[in-house]
Amino acid sequence: MCSISSYFSIQYLAVLLPVTVILYAVLPQKFRRMILLLASYVFFWAVSGKLIVYLLFSTLSVHHLGMWLSDIQGECDRTLETAPKEQKKEIKKQYLFRQRRVVTFGVLLHIGILLVLKYSPFFAQNLNSLMKLLGLSVSVEIPRFLLPIGISFYTMQAVSYLFDVYRRKIQADRNLFRLALFMAFFPQIMEGPICRYEDTAGQLWAAAPLRYQNVVFGLQRILLGVMKKLVVADRLNLMIENIYTNYARYDGLIAALGAVAYTAQLYMDFSGTMDLVIGTGQIFGVKMPENFRRPFFSKTISEFWKRWHITLGTWFKDYIFYPLSMSKPLKKLTTKARKRIGNHYGPLLAGSIALFCVWLCNGLWHGAGWNYIFFGMYHFVLILCGSIIEPTVIRITEKLHIKRSSKPYRLLQIVRTTVLVCIGEMFFRAESLRAGFVMFGKMMTQFRLTALRDGSIFAYGMDPEDFGIVAFTLLLIFIISFTQERGVHIREKIAAKNVVVRFAIWYALILFVVIFGAYGEGYVPVEPIYAEF
Repeated sequence: MCSISSYFSIQYLAVLLPVTVILYAVLPQKFRRMILLLASYVFFWAVSGKLIVYLLFSTLSVHHLGMWLSDIQGECDRTLETAPKEQKKEIKKQYLFRQRRVVTFGVLLHIGILLVLKYSPFFAQNLNSLMKLLGLSVSVEIPRFLLPIGISFYTMQAVSYLFDVYRRKIQADRNLFRLALFMAFFPQIMEGPICRYEDTAGQLWAAAPLRYQNVVFGLQRILLGVMKKLVVADRLNLMIENIYTNYARYDGLIAALGAVAYTAQLYMDFSGTMDLVIGTGQIFGVKMPENFRRPFFSKTISEFWKRWHITLGTWFKDYIFYPLSMSKPLKKLTTKARKRIGNHYGPLLAGSIALFCVWLCNGLWHGAGWNYIFFGMYHFVLILCGSIIEPTVIRITEKLHIKRSSKPYRLLQIVRTTVLVCIGEMFFRAESLRAGFVMFGKMMTQFRLTALRDGSIFAYGMDPEDFGIVAFTLLLIFIISFTQERGVHIREKIAAKNVVVRFAIWYALILFVVIFGAYGEGYVPVEPIYAEF
């Protein structure tokens, strides 16, 4: 079987997806479900080979644990029906304790596997460094594991499923095949979005027949994603690799160029993948949750993270932030702090503890490295400081008679937020935390315009034509995003035009990708960035 490197490979776009669509179209409903499940496992096998056993184990375990939780809940309900009123509270407590043991076991099992496979080398390396610092001759062998693709994504789906069954938000699914399809649906298994059971399981199992509008709109969105990935993200890659590998040789201007270029690459790569993923789902009539909502129109870092990787943010909010902030210790802390330091800063004190945990997990989720931890703490500090100074900012702007809703003020906020995001992404991409600080230091102390004056800026992996193509495409994406931000549904507008205009627009976009996409002889395919996390 030929391997599939990404959703943008010929094997996926020209073989797996078309074959799946054709079989799905000609077979009856009960077989369409199985075709989607088979395609999902074929895709995972083609990407990760025998590491598919991890996905199978995760699926079988959450299926069993979910039914176990459901059985305990059913037993509890039946017992409560006949129990005396004065005993009901104690009965609920006993059964709740049993459920907590099951869900705790399930969560620790899945998170434990993720920690061992993904983070044990990082922990071992740092333990060895600590031993060396203490002058001890003891060292730990650094383990090496092969990581199945998408393990961070399907692990989070498994954990959310168990929590939602425990909270009685959903019923445990006794149909193993339906749960397996939810866990493994091939468009989302590599990079998300991180779906909840109630988001997609029912739609997938319904296996609705293909509809013309779904197929057309899905293909259009796939095309948009391919443009973002091949024309922008992959074209930027050579220059970015050069800058971040040889950062010590370059001045602050080139470091800043690397920060901005990588931010653009990451957004085009990840949002382009989400366009392809959601477009693929739309072909099959499955509405998947959006993962981006024009994040670079954000006025604050907090707003940015409500628009960027939305499903990851909501997962952390629902399963880490809210449970921690609503726990008894933090609720007591909030009550005491509210009395002493007021209604704004009181809840903020306890909330900051939960926020710290969220951003520590966010940083580690992206990778096992100190630069990822720093990335999480960087955003934690920015969001916390923004909340702390907000009352002061309001007072200052009122005194200076500055309208916070005015366009110049909002534009200033957007520019400020974008700069802060680019700095954070520079540390995120850096070879190490030290490298990130070196690049940041050069931006602050060695920012020279020499490369612009002598034209050497074109010697880092992109010539003037490359810059022109990237700039034009980013401008096109900006116009589309700006129009969407104003509430205009572009595809629906185009669909309302006559057939000549419609075909002219989409054929022009196809030709643009064919002519200016980064591929062909001498091109090294760039792996999707978020597939590594």
